[in-house]
Amino acid sequence: MDPVIIVGAGPVGLALSLALAAQGVPSVVLDEGVGKEEPRPARTAVLRADMAAMVERLGCTTLRDEGVRWVGWRSMRRRQLTRHTPLDLGLSGTEEWAEDPDAPALPAAPLHIPQHALARGLRDAIAHQKLVRLVTEARLDTIEQDRDGVVAHTRGPDGTWWRGSHLVGCDGARSTVRKLLGIRFPGRTAVERHAVAALRTELPWPGEALLHRQPPWRGGGEEVIARPLPDGVWRIDWLLPPRGELVTPDALVTRIRETLAGWCDGVTPPYELIDTGVHTLHQRLARRWRVDRVLLAGDAAHLLGAVGTQGLDEGLRDVDNLAWKLAHTWHHGASERLLDSYQSERRTAVASRLRAADQSLPALRGGGGLRTYFPGTARHDVLLTDGHVGRGPLGAPPAYPHSPLAPPSAAGQTPVGTPTGAPVEDVRVTAPDGTTVRLRDRLGQGRLLVLLVAPGTGVWDQQHWRSAGMMPRLEEAVRALPAKAEVLVTEAYPGAPAHAVLLVRPDGHLVASFAGVRPEELYAAADAARGGSATAEAEPETGAETGTETGARKGTGRGTGKGAGKGAEKGTPASAAAAAALFHRR
Repeated sequence: MDPVIIVGAGPVGLALSLALAAQGVPSVVLDEGVGKEEPRPARTAVLRADMAAMVERLGCTTLRDEGVRWVGWRSMRRRQLTRHTPLDLGLSGTEEWAEDPDAPALPAAPLHIPQHALARGLRDAIAHQKLVRLVTEARLDTIEQDRDGVVAHTRGPDGTWWRGSHLVGCDGARSTVRKLLGIRFPGRTAVERHAVAALRTELPWPGEALLHRQPPWRGGGEEVIARPLPDGVWRIDWLLPPRGELVTPDALVTRIRETLAGWCDGVTPPYELIDTGVHTLHQRLARRWRVDRVLLAGDAAHLLGAVGTQGLDEGLRDVDNLAWKLAHTWHHGASERLLDSYQSERRTAVASRLRAADQSLPALRGGGGLRTYFPGTARHDVLLTDGHVGRGPLGAPPAYPHSPLAPPSAAGQTPVGTPTGAPVEDVRVTAPDGTTVRLRDRLGQGRLLVLLVAPGTGVWDQQHWRSAGMMPRLEEAVRALPAKAEVLVTEAYPGAPAHAVLLVRPDGHLVASFAGVRPEELYAAADAARGGSATAEAEPETGAETGTETGARKGTGRGTGKGAGKGAEKGTPASAAAAAALFHRR
């Protein structure tokens, strides 16, 4: 089987290659650059807790070394503190059950990291991964498809043809893949502009982020955001008018001094200016995310980032959604429904995020009444804060309630605290080897998770509870499922009755929950989650033959014959092991 070709070596492309490798799928990453990230401390990424956990599972160590989790979020208006939100750092141990089900849940702390540090950590992880080959100075100029795979041509020191099972364009806002496919990318330009500075100083709220609307000092503008980084560094963003106002170095220094003085009782504290820039935010959404064996992810598929939405975080959610579906297709074949569900789920979720930002912008930036756009929401800072800390319509993790992979309704289903299609809670679970871990630690391995809610099992030895009660029947039902699955046990799950059984996708979204062990209904739900049988549908003609979107053969017009026999340069690997040997042959 040919490897997956990934075009683009930013954080999304690098993360996708590692996520596929974790599930035994080889990939070739085509990097247009020279393989190094330019250090830009003012260009940072904010990752929600679940995406930060996913990146750590992929082996990226820089999140802990060079990122920081905020301990709180402050909102100010003029001179008044309007909102203070403590954040959950998620530092509790896993040895005992410590959650209080009656305590109000705090928002999980986002992780803030320079983007070059994130990319470097992912590259370091790839250096230890045999199933990923990273090719530098490889600029894509041709994509062609047939019934069995994709052929791509790159320009560089040596023009090369590549053969892959699928190709994923992770090549940014100016995506060559998207252009070769002829996919439209409509939206809005320059929705917001920010002057940005990274500087080292001391501010009065260490470890907390601040959103300051209408600061009272001259030059503060409409809004200023300060977000901490490690080693006393802060990223500060000033919202600029949509048009005009060039940001000169002198003007930016003046902004910095006035802002720091405004926050520090009128006295500008010592500071070291590290990096500056102007960040322009666009909102765009590709019309299609899949043309047969070619898919889009990250900025190639969507641009967002206004009023607290996080573009890179959404790109990593594309990875989380797509990787297990590509891996299942690569190993077992799959129905068209499985890969189609990637576009259906992710494009709908991002469109909803963009729509929420569009609806809120007139109220937040133009002074209109927020109740007009979000009934029941009384204050601007509530919506903005929720967007930044990962709650509400601008920030909450997406759910896929209308997914093509949703199972049919069944009499044995029972509701739990998580709606169907939403991300499951990160509860403590007991794994098959008897260890106690977080549920999130078992995700991303290409298998379904079957979670039994069994109060009291925490005090039993594994040799007892594995052979007692419902467990033998449940394990027998799981062995009969049409997709690989793992049984986990938890003491409690929010809103779930004792002996409930939850079926969870490899990306952590709830498929269904049942009252007890129901083998036939569990099988039907698992079958739906994998998209049904690969032989249940006739394979459609490819875009190269049908001309979908303008055809996947758009490009230089070269035929596939020249590259079809080459595989990854030299031939088509017959297995993941053969691919690994091929990729590391220098």
